[in-house]
Amino acid sequence: MSRDTQLKERWEELVAKLSSQFADNDPMELDAIIYLVGVQELGQLHRTFKKDEKLNLMHIAICRLLEPYGYYEFDFFDEDGWPHYTIKEELPPLKAGEQSVLMKEALVSYFLEKEYIG
Repeated sequence: MSRDTQLKERWEELVAKLSSQFADNDPMELDAIIYLVGVQELGQLHRTFKKDEKLNLMHIAICRLLEPYGYYEFDFFDEDGWPHYTIKEELPPLKAGEQSVLMKEALVSYFLEKEYIG
């Protein structure tokens, strides 16, 4: 099976599973899944977030998702429990489609690591 085919199948499995768990089976968008990773990484699951906090959650998720690729490195947790990352290497300029593929690949890897999908 080609890498692209495997990624597509795993992505579809991930979207289906998350959508049934969090969105009444309405297919979740990429941004919503990234947001969920941010909430998971923060560990404050049962609270409401303000708009700026939601953006920070997306940033946390992107840093965590791209950490294995060498772009970010975990630095510390602040006094409120929010993780902070440092940039190790600037992301190369990517077209929108390339960004999407990178994030899908990173999300699939993350959820495989968490044993949420197989």
